[in-house]
Amino acid sequence: MTVVAARNIAIIAVLALGVAFLPRGGDVASAVFTAITMAFLAVISLAVCRAAQANRMTLSSLPDSRRFVLYSAVGLIVLLIAGASTMFDTGLGTLAWILLLGSAGVGIWLVWSEAKSL
Repeated sequence: MTVVAARNIAIIAVLALGVAFLPRGGDVASAVFTAITMAFLAVISLAVCRAAQANRMTLSSLPDSRRFVLYSAVGLIVLLIAGASTMFDTGLGTLAWILLLGSAGVGIWLVWSEAKSL
């Protein structure tokens, strides 16, 4: 085992001890998880913005109908991320979430593949 791996395991063990034995440790863990999730979503948003800026000409050259499909699919993904915790409360909601995410992915893929062929 390398030193880096041992250090990472030690960090996880210390965090787990804090959650297990400190009072209100679960609340702290939830706050840390929320902060990490928000940072992850911010990085994804930044990557999407950079990709849109880099491909501004391609996006502008798309027909209005294809641009509508692309922006609608991205908006659907944003709404799915925002409502994931509520939708995952039931089995039907989870199934709907998966189907909607798949349809948004198909929409993005179709627009992307058509844009590559132009």
